[in-house]
Amino acid sequence: MGAGDALTTTADMEKNAQDAVEHMPGEPREHAEIQIDEKKGHHAAPAYSVEIESEKESSDEVEVLDPFKPFPLDLSQPDEGNILTIRAVLLGCALGALVNASNLYLGLKTGWLFGANLFGALLGFAILKSLSRSPLRIPGLTDHFGPMENNIVQTAAAAAGGMGIIFVGGIPALYHLNLMSPNPKDDFGRLVAITFCASIFGISFSVPLRRFFIIDVARELNLIFPTATATAVSIRAMHSTAGDAYAQAKKKIRALGITFAGAFGLRFISQYCLGIMWDWHVMWWIYAIAKTSGVPAPGAIQAESWGWFIEFTPAFIGSGLLVGLNSAFSMFFGGVFAWGIVGPLLVKYGSAFGSAVNEEEIPGLMNYKSMNVKDLDAVSPRYWLLWPGVFAMILVSMAELAFNYKVIGAGFVAAYKNGAAFARKIRNRGQPQVDSDKDSADEDIFASHEQVPVWMWGTLALITSVLICVILGTLYHTPASVSIIAIIFAFIFSFLAIQCTGASDTTPVSTVAKASQLVTGGVTKGMGINLKAAQTINLMSGCVAGAAASQSTDLINDFKVGYLLRTPPRKQWFAQIFGSIVAVFMAPGMFILFATAYPCILQPGAKNCAFGAPSIAAWRAVTEAVTSPRFPVPQGSAIFSLVYGIICVLISLARHVLHLKNKEHIAVWLPNTMIFSLALTLPYTQYGTAMIIGAGVAGVWQAKWPKHWEMYGTSVASGLIAGEGIGGVVNALFEVLKIGGGHYGTGFGCPEHACE
Repeated sequence: MGAGDALTTTADMEKNAQDAVEHMPGEPREHAEIQIDEKKGHHAAPAYSVEIESEKESSDEVEVLDPFKPFPLDLSQPDEGNILTIRAVLLGCALGALVNASNLYLGLKTGWLFGANLFGALLGFAILKSLSRSPLRIPGLTDHFGPMENNIVQTAAAAAGGMGIIFVGGIPALYHLNLMSPNPKDDFGRLVAITFCASIFGISFSVPLRRFFIIDVARELNLIFPTATATAVSIRAMHSTAGDAYAQAKKKIRALGITFAGAFGLRFISQYCLGIMWDWHVMWWIYAIAKTSGVPAPGAIQAESWGWFIEFTPAFIGSGLLVGLNSAFSMFFGGVFAWGIVGPLLVKYGSAFGSAVNEEEIPGLMNYKSMNVKDLDAVSPRYWLLWPGVFAMILVSMAELAFNYKVIGAGFVAAYKNGAAFARKIRNRGQPQVDSDKDSADEDIFASHEQVPVWMWGTLALITSVLICVILGTLYHTPASVSIIAIIFAFIFSFLAIQCTGASDTTPVSTVAKASQLVTGGVTKGMGINLKAAQTINLMSGCVAGAAASQSTDLINDFKVGYLLRTPPRKQWFAQIFGSIVAVFMAPGMFILFATAYPCILQPGAKNCAFGAPSIAAWRAVTEAVTSPRFPVPQGSAIFSLVYGIICVLISLARHVLHLKNKEHIAVWLPNTMIFSLALTLPYTQYGTAMIIGAGVAGVWQAKWPKHWEMYGTSVASGLIAGEGIGGVVNALFEVLKIGGGHYGTGFGCPEHACE
């Protein structure tokens, strides 16, 4: 799933976001868990269906939709004709580019990434529906706008908003290890080349997986694809001609626009006065006042040293609105555990050390965030705690896959049966076919000319596979055998990632990348490759696997939306390719912009950097661990990692069992160990505090005004998240132009150099 390096899927965020959009009946979104049929060894049939309130004036009709079958035709909608329009693709790419830029900012800060599906669907509807209602008739611009074209917009947006996973983790880790050029601008061509190949490769092999995951085994394995289903339901609801659906859609979009503008404005203006408008270093204020009064306040300066301050970050207040109290408290108390308990104890007993910031002027103010390692017996608390956090996230991700062994096993069995049936069909081609007993409702509704032909996706898969080998070999000095292994793992792990996404909305992209790193590390050690080359190969194999898995999962999600809304797969596939081409240039460009504006991103252990970059630290840590001759972990940290990781797995197992036994009221009191462990890799605590603020507001909002929450909750959260992200991009541009807060801002209200 998506916490920091492990939370790239934003699973918990999506669950509550879907509640606000689709309003599934019966039980809350988080209660719609996987249900295992112990006798059959696969998922039981879903216990609910999707409903949309029509809100007709004369009656309160409810339309019940089966999430495993195409939605019934809306006879009130005119024929859309060509839906792969220039306006839809361009708008989708533009909206996706905004999300891409926002994700780079947010991902470099904390490792969290956000999907573009609902954002693209909502704003795409707002813009093109308004144009279609214009009295001016401009062919190609003001034509009728329907749900299938709306789906093309969100498909292009989802693709253009992707590829952030490698640019907030694997790629910058190359710079941390001095494996790339000193100036990232010089590597633009290399970055575009590998991004293009990995992205298009993921798109190509997702085509044959479409039918398997969406039609053949979806009902059997309960692969509902929650985000995709929520997006499809939202699009259908917005385009409904019943009642005041259009008016309600406008209200949601207005709320998104207002919060986007507010968050953008705050992020932009605050760069010139961070200590007052953005960060409240309350403990520093107490220390400064006490010092002026001649009263010592050692507790206050120590709390400031450990990063305890408040930040008014709209993005993480918005994420708190979506993730719920359990995830928010997991993040917050993970920070308390790391930077309020374990870290201070490490320093007290001499297991980790800090360095004085300015002993003469500010005695007691320490830096505990260094990532520089010269002596494993004298590391910083951040480095010591990084390993338990990373190890636990990997272990829990693997354990989650193991917990669902029956589901995954059933998926591989189904894949084998489908492959055998396809082989028989090819072998018996030309002979009379006997109809199977398969339910016709599970057949594909699209004709052959609406599908992506084998020669098209097959050729693309072959070409991109060859290009990956060539590019990794020539630009990153990777042996062809290792490149082939990376390609094979990209496909195998994508199969698992798609299945996990369909069942639980949790895409283990980071697990995919880390698993590829672990395997590659073992291979390169046996080949006798020098350390720098082994590290480069290791990171690039992880990037290929992670990027391909991310893109293929995104496309399967889009195919699910299209299947429900009866959108031809071929048109969606082309929209995905167009969007991916934007991402191929957008993601490296944004990365270079931020690296130019904030060079500390590429400097491990940099003091007072605006970007904590936990994903970079995690990728770098795994690479060092599997390639270094000496295991680069302090002995105490290694022992603690093992014990802590086992405890996290046991807690996750308990949550899993409680969900299966329908005891969610107990499971909700157990922490989300992925998010809890993420806090150990973040050298500050303000994001957990901000998420609690958002989750608390959401809790009161849902309890007091549930209908109001359903109308505005997701829109407000999306606006806050995107607004801060885009504001951060503008701030980075201003820094490059030397007119930003780093050049003209004031550090008033902040401790030594903390707001520079």
